[in-house]
Amino acid sequence: MTNPAPLGPPAADDALPAALRITPDDDMRRVRLAQMKRVATLMLVVVAVVFVAARVYEAQYPWLGYLRAFAEAAMVGGIADWFAVTALFRHPLGIPIPHTAIVPARKDRIGTALGNFVQRNFLTREVVASKLGAMKLGERAAAWVARPENSRRLARAAAHGLSGAVGVLRDDEVQALVDRGIVARLRRLQAAPLAAKTFELLTADGRHQTLLDDALRLAARFLDENEEMIRARIRQESPWWVPGAVENRLGDKIVSGVEATLVAVAADPAHPLRKRYDEAVERFVQNLRENPATIARAEQIKLELLDHPGVAEFSREVWGDVKSRLAQYAERLATETEAEPDQLERWMAGLGEKVLADPALADKVNGWVVELVTYSVEQAREEVAALIATTVAAWDADATSRKIELQIGRDLQFIRINGTLVGGLVGLLLYVVGQSLG
Repeated sequence: MTNPAPLGPPAADDALPAALRITPDDDMRRVRLAQMKRVATLMLVVVAVVFVAARVYEAQYPWLGYLRAFAEAAMVGGIADWFAVTALFRHPLGIPIPHTAIVPARKDRIGTALGNFVQRNFLTREVVASKLGAMKLGERAAAWVARPENSRRLARAAAHGLSGAVGVLRDDEVQALVDRGIVARLRRLQAAPLAAKTFELLTADGRHQTLLDDALRLAARFLDENEEMIRARIRQESPWWVPGAVENRLGDKIVSGVEATLVAVAADPAHPLRKRYDEAVERFVQNLRENPATIARAEQIKLELLDHPGVAEFSREVWGDVKSRLAQYAERLATETEAEPDQLERWMAGLGEKVLADPALADKVNGWVVELVTYSVEQAREEVAALIATTVAAWDADATSRKIELQIGRDLQFIRINGTLVGGLVGLLLYVVGQSLG
């Protein structure tokens, strides 16, 4: 028994989504499906002929009762399973029997159920993380980048992409972006606490004393290199009536005194000047945190700096320089096909080699990839389920039914074959039991 509805593609196959169009593989499936349908139908016809023959000659040959019981039950099982299989995809014999043509009638519900099934069983953190962890994508990417031809290809693609991106951006738009994204944020940022934190980092573990030592060495060098200038200044500022010997003596005292002080401070970690220096730094940091006047002054200085025309000019110059360098780099890569690897290419290749050479780093990279992908999947899993549901809902019902039948219809014909055989065996068993009881 076959279904009169054709399995061929619809007339407007070109108008269907790609997923529903008939492909060469589908043509092969159509042939195999038709063959299995003929096998299942032939079995049903054979048991029907056997039933008729056994029924006619059963009176003369009583043992044919067993064969008749087998064939009768086999027909019932075969017809019932034909009805069940056919009802999945269309109305049996074209009769609109309730609860038939299930796939076309329930297409939207099937799409929703399929989306939910994929979301709950495939797009979960555990499933995705387990699969990605076994794939070790971080190490694969590192091995790919470590190859010179790949690092060159990636560097050139990045250079061309960035060059093209910055080329379409207008300078005034970039300036506005800088004003909104950077300058505006700096205006909201409190300068005094940030400066206090910076000074705390500089003074931690006595770092400011190291800075003082450097300043003392610079002062000593300045004094040594400019001693004649200091003496000349003393002579210039001295009254006319002061003798030259006194001026020289005064200059010697000033220079030697300053030198002695610098040497003493540099040599003695506990020198009183160092202690006053510590106190001054601590007091300044405390004022940055607590003194309203100091905080207000820091904010005023910050705003004056941000409002200065040089800030906008600096950002424009930086942007112009970046754009020019990217364009030159991309042009050079396009013309120098056989050039030696540049810094970006060497950096990319070296990064890949470092990941491959360090198992701990490779594990971290793999973990980062897994975390990134699983996070993205978790964020998109509901959208994927909705996409599946809406996509299936937009499909043509008959074309969807036909496509699904081509994919699984051949296997479903085994249900008809098994139903015929199992039905016959059950009928034979019941007949034997009946005969035994009679």
